[in-house]
Parts: sequence; C-alpha cells; structure tokens
Amino acid sequence: MPLYHLVLIALIQGITEFLPVSSSGHLILLPGLTGLEDQGPVIDIAAHIGTLCAVVIYFWSDVRLGLQGIPQVLLGQINEIAARLLIALAIATVPVILAGLILKLTGLSDAMRSITVIGWAMLVFGILLYWVDQRAQTERKMDALTWRDAFVLGLWQAMALIPGTSRSGITITGALWAGFTRKEAARISMLMSIPTILASGALTALDLIGGTVPLRDTGIVIIFSFGAALLALSLMMRLLNKVSYTPYVIYRVLLGLALLAIGYSGSLGF
Repeated sequence: MPLYHLVLIALIQGITEFLPVSSSGHLILLPGLTGLEDQGPVIDIAAHIGTLCAVVIYFWSDVRLGLQGIPQVLLGQINEIAARLLIALAIATVPVILAGLILKLTGLSDAMRSITVIGWAMLVFGILLYWVDQRAQTERKMDALTWRDAFVLGLWQAMALIPGTSRSGITITGALWAGFTRKEAARISMLMSIPTILASGALTALDLIGGTVPLRDTGIVIIFSFGAALLALSLMMRLLNKVSYTPYVIYRVLLGLALLAIGYSGSLGF
C-alpha cells in the first residue's frame, strides 16, 4: 500500500479510537468516500496494536494494578483491589465477545457496514451521549466500580459493534449514566478497551492463519497510530477538566446528518 494511505489509516484510527466519535465508522467510510482500497484485516490489527500500546502506556498505573490482580485471582483473593479490577474488566468484556461472535457467524457484521447505518448510529448515540452527559449525577470514582457495573457497561459496549456507535462513546455514556464523573467515565472506558482490543485482534487474527504479514506496512501503521492515539488520548483527558463531551456530540451530529443525506440520496454506492 502507498505510504500516504498507511499513514492516513493510522492517523484516523489513532485519533478516533479513544474519542467518542467511532474509529470503525471512520475506517469503513474511508474507502467508500475516497475510492481508496479497503485496508484489510492485517492493517486493521496493526492499527489496533498501536492504539493498544498507547492506552497501556497512558494508563500504566491502572494496567499495572490489574496485572497485580492475576496472582490474587489465582489464589482466590478476589476481594483485593487489584483482583476486583481485573475481574471487573473481564466481566465487561464478555458481552462484546459473545455479541461479536454472533454477528460474525451470522454475517450481520458485514450487513451493517453501510453509510446509513453509520449515519444513524452517529446521530442517535451522539444525542444520547449529550442527553446523559447533561443530566447524569457524576460523583462516583473508579474505585466504586462493582461487578454489576462492569456487566452493565459490558452490555453498553456490545452496542459498539454497530458501526458508527463508538466503543468509547457508548461506554462513556453508560458510565456517566451509572454516576461516574466525566474523567472517571473516560478512564473506565479506556481500561475496558484493553481486553476488548485484544479479543478483537485475536478473533481477526484467526482469519489470517497461514497468510503473510507485510512487515513494512504494519510497522508504519503501528507507529503512527500509536503516536496519534497517545496525543488524542492525552488531549481529551486534559480537556475533560474544563469542558463536557458536547464538542464531540456536535461533530457526531453534523457528520451523521451529512452521511444520512448522502446515503438516502444514493450518490454513493455503499
């Protein structure tokens, strides 16, 4: 693939993965709106590896705490702080894995990759984020996260399999609904992304067994998506000290309306 195409994919994935604007929706739109070839699963995995590294580094103290929970869980010490965090993240990942398998086996995942589906998801879930953000009683901290919270947030996360929904956007919405502060909602959402990205990458990698991996292309995508994701994540977390999620909602609504206009006019063939 040309260098500019690889960099473009990496930047789109890196910037949009952790912002509540849907990275998958943007990547699906890229070939349809520009005429560029679809990047394929190998490049998708590479882009997700880059963003995964970014969130692990940014939230390393929380990730380290979760890793410390592994021996505690194995020893049955499930009431320890680290063990509870690890179990909560595992619980939150189960619904999206099950839903993802169902969509993949039934072929519904491909059927939803349309401009109108993305447009409606951008619009509806963007408005939902705004409504919840304006009305939620945001006082809870992450140390108050229960396993029940984790399961409910996992159900919210499963809705992100609809292209255009945004995994971070819908889980932030769910966390705000549960009473967590804006910054803590984002923190929980980002930590939930780690096992989800790992599971998604593993599922996609099953289709690549026996294939070849273009090391140059994947290396470029990993590096650029990592840099873009780390920058976008740092900026968003800092802005949450001063502003709400409204700027992202405005972007989602405008993009959603534009996509619906294009989709229903039939001016593009997807």
